[in-house]
Amino acid sequence: MDPQLDPMKDDLPLMANTSYMLVKHYVLDLDVDFKSKVIEGSIVLFFETGSQHRKNSSTGRECCQSEFDQSHKMRASEPCHVPVTNVSACSSKMEYNGFAVSGEGEEDTSDENGNHSNSEQASGISSSEDCCDRENHGNQDFVLVLDCCDLSVLKVEEVDVAAVSGIEQFTRPAKLTDVSKELGNLRNHIVHELVALPAKRWEEQLCCFTHCSQAPGCGELPFATGPWSLEIRKPGIGTPADFPHAIRIWYKTNPGGRSVAWTTDQSGRPCVYTMGSPINNRALFPCQEPPIALSTWQASVRAAAGFVVLMSGENSAEPVQLPEDILSWYYYVSMPMPASTFTIAVGCWQEVKQQSFTAAIPTNTEFSLPSVQADFSWHEAMCGHVGYPCRFQNPAVSWQAVIPHRVFSPCCLVELCEERLLPLIPQCLSAAFSTLGTHPFSRLDVLIVPSNFSSLGMASPHIIFLSQSVLPGGSHLCGTRLCHEIGHAWFGLAIGARDWTEEWISEGFATFLEDVFWARAQQLSLEEVKGQQELKALLRWRRLRDEVQNSEEELQVLRPNKESTGELSESGASVVKYGLKAEKIFMQVHYLKGYFLLRSLARTAGEASFLLSLRKFVRKFHGQLVLSQDFLCMLLEDIPKQKNPCWRRSRRGRSVSSSGKCAARSQNGFRQTRGSEKAAKRKENRMK
Repeated sequence: MDPQLDPMKDDLPLMANTSYMLVKHYVLDLDVDFKSKVIEGSIVLFFETGSQHRKNSSTGRECCQSEFDQSHKMRASEPCHVPVTNVSACSSKMEYNGFAVSGEGEEDTSDENGNHSNSEQASGISSSEDCCDRENHGNQDFVLVLDCCDLSVLKVEEVDVAAVSGIEQFTRPAKLTDVSKELGNLRNHIVHELVALPAKRWEEQLCCFTHCSQAPGCGELPFATGPWSLEIRKPGIGTPADFPHAIRIWYKTNPGGRSVAWTTDQSGRPCVYTMGSPINNRALFPCQEPPIALSTWQASVRAAAGFVVLMSGENSAEPVQLPEDILSWYYYVSMPMPASTFTIAVGCWQEVKQQSFTAAIPTNTEFSLPSVQADFSWHEAMCGHVGYPCRFQNPAVSWQAVIPHRVFSPCCLVELCEERLLPLIPQCLSAAFSTLGTHPFSRLDVLIVPSNFSSLGMASPHIIFLSQSVLPGGSHLCGTRLCHEIGHAWFGLAIGARDWTEEWISEGFATFLEDVFWARAQQLSLEEVKGQQELKALLRWRRLRDEVQNSEEELQVLRPNKESTGELSESGASVVKYGLKAEKIFMQVHYLKGYFLLRSLARTAGEASFLLSLRKFVRKFHGQLVLSQDFLCMLLEDIPKQKNPCWRRSRRGRSVSSSGKCAARSQNGFRQTRGSEKAAKRKENRMK
């Protein structure tokens, strides 16, 4: 194993070989069992060939294969000796083409950590680096590597998408010459045509994904699990292009898995939810975790009647009644997102119904903010992201200041949410819209999560988790936290960091914008805005000072990977530096240093100009992954008259890339935002 991927270190390994195969869509079909504290079912993954294989193929190279210990070969003809339960409930039409599914009385081959394999010994699979970074000499198989942890994988099979009725529309252009590979090529061609459908046909595409996910299996695939990965191969297949592009994985979660928390809510009722684990969602479903693996998903989740399933999805799901007092909930997303942003919460939540009140929509103009009219002129510009039904290109929603929203909570907190939280949401959404323009997501659910939630809030596509701690007292804490999480819709979700170590791109922007949004939502005067923001800057400076003095210096750097930020191995595997370090979970240095950097830039450029630049940045980079220099370089281009020497030199003829390096060096070595801190210190001394 590459020493950089040592699971005993503080770095979080991202094992998926995304350079060779890239997940484009997930279809989850799951049952939630509160008695056993297990989520069980299947996931179908649809792939396209990755960029590294396409590059190597163009030069005649064959790449990305695995060395299997010949003394421990995996036999695809053997059954997977693991009992698969409730398979008929997940899909009654599945066929296994001669592969026996073991029944009652057969021994579960999982080890004490819940790891499974249908090989004689899982140790026969080499690491992802060994699997994928060597030349293919014609006698080795390609290995697909997925991120996976704390899961019991029961079975992996190829999906026969060619058996789907009506799929012929995707087969006509196929050029099939090799008889021995004809069916495999046909299936891969169908998946390729399906994932390549244009954005305007997204509904048809979603329907086809559904039908293909229900197709029968056409051959079990050997697999093995390790501490951080699931490795799959197909005997005789040596390249990603020939590897099955649609596979189904049967699995179940571990009751102690680190991606979800099984607990009780404030009313004492059982619930389970994704709580923002450092390992993200790899203990919820096998996936590709690197940010570059942007994908869409759809999920059918079944739970006992009385439970409500909330999820990151574009639709407000309505339950379907099934036999045996079971409800089924269905969600989907059409905007490609990292798998880490997938969120689910299942509990006896109660919706907080909106009463007959009219929320005050901010109308104050003294606090200078960009006009929404400034956003409209950019609608004609082409988006830079991959194709999907983008709200920024939809004039019908360009003036939608308040998107549809719902609030859920345990029954004992409904009255408090109705009083404190529900009236704030329209105000905060409207304030965010007046600042940054079009909402990236079409709707929003807000859930008050159980008391074991370790943060004040967490934002995911279409859903926000809030701690019960924001509800007591006045509206300030609830409003500022709500504004912070709403800000993540733009920075952190619609625009993501290409390298997860640059978390300031998400948290620094959200911290800066929460002040702007909240001041707007309160309809404060310019003087009141200044006083409030100066006080918050002072408090944040004190917090940052204490954290800098009492934490390891290596955890205080905004870009710990320095010049290597955003770089990947040839296979696509990488690490999140210090991603597993326990104390990092409680640190706010990236929030605060990012905030002070942006505050300094806003003061230098002028707040109105700076906010217009943020709006332009959102227009240009939504739906994409960015690095720090993408923002800094655009800022240098966008604000021509500045007092900063770096900007003045760039205006005298230095290239944009040179001035960008100047700004990037300033940010890369950022230890303390000295200007803002000194100003805050002077204010503190005056107060004394």
